[in-house]
Amino acid sequence: MKIIISEKMSSSGISLLNIMGQVVEIPDLWANKEMLINEIIDADALIVRNQTNVDQTVISAAKKLKVIGRLGVGLDNIDLQAANQRKVKIISALNANSISVAEYVMSAILNANRSLSRAAEDVSSGNWNRQRFTGNEIYGKTLGLVGTGDIGHRLAKRALAFGMKVVGYDPYLHDLSFPFVETGIEKLPFHQLLIESDFISIHTPLTLDTRSMFSSSEFNLMKKEAFLINTSRGGIVNEHALLEAVESGEIAGAYLDVLDKEPVEPDHFLLNNKRIIITPHIAGLTMESQERVTNMICEEVVKVLKGVDSLMVVK
Repeated sequence: MKIIISEKMSSSGISLLNIMGQVVEIPDLWANKEMLINEIIDADALIVRNQTNVDQTVISAAKKLKVIGRLGVGLDNIDLQAANQRKVKIISALNANSISVAEYVMSAILNANRSLSRAAEDVSSGNWNRQRFTGNEIYGKTLGLVGTGDIGHRLAKRALAFGMKVVGYDPYLHDLSFPFVETGIEKLPFHQLLIESDFISIHTPLTLDTRSMFSSSEFNLMKKEAFLINTSRGGIVNEHALLEAVESGEIAGAYLDVLDKEPVEPDHFLLNNKRIIITPHIAGLTMESQERVTNMICEEVVKVLKGVDSLMVVK
């Protein structure tokens, strides 16, 4: 059997795949569609991250393809309908990087209130400006979660431990779902969450319904002291509206780990605003999470290739 890996993957998974046959690892294969199609013609499995565009053309070319393993959670780079028509199974690393994302959001919240790195840089420049770097406590502040699934649940536990109030909006969960009954998240309508939250963290997939979910009208409802944190998908936030909201003082700032187009262009208009912090899609990217993600995906891909049922198949 032939297994294609089109993006960078932790080496720990290679030994798991080798037992199935030929493993072709080309970390930049995602950037050359013609080469990808040539390689995948006789492939039994394809393992990708978020940069490989597995569209209908790619899936149609893969005559022997049985399974696609996604080293992550989001599936917007895979044509699920085309895969389903060809009976190609999709494996995603559900929950494997949730802790890393939750910790990233907590880091952003803490950084927004007390930026130690900026204070240290100022001291290195010969200053000792205590007044300038007097920050705020996060104790007693309100964290709003847009999406209260596994990441939202783990993030809420950490925020509650810091003494924050946690509210959540999730149209797919009813009032008796565990995030609202067991975790301690107060369920709110979306508009009310916008009004009450000091920090808003997005944890929802990019769909037709969620594209530009945060735009001018939403920013207008938020507190002037509020920060938006997006570790989900870039298209959920209208970037032009965000810049206008920050520059006009409608909101305090934003932490974006994802953009509508990645990687960021050197002249991207958001890069000029120091209150919009952009990181290179690293929220779920820690050494620990990558080991978990890699091992999970490789183990489950091997199961499918062996004809064994996998609990991680996307339904």
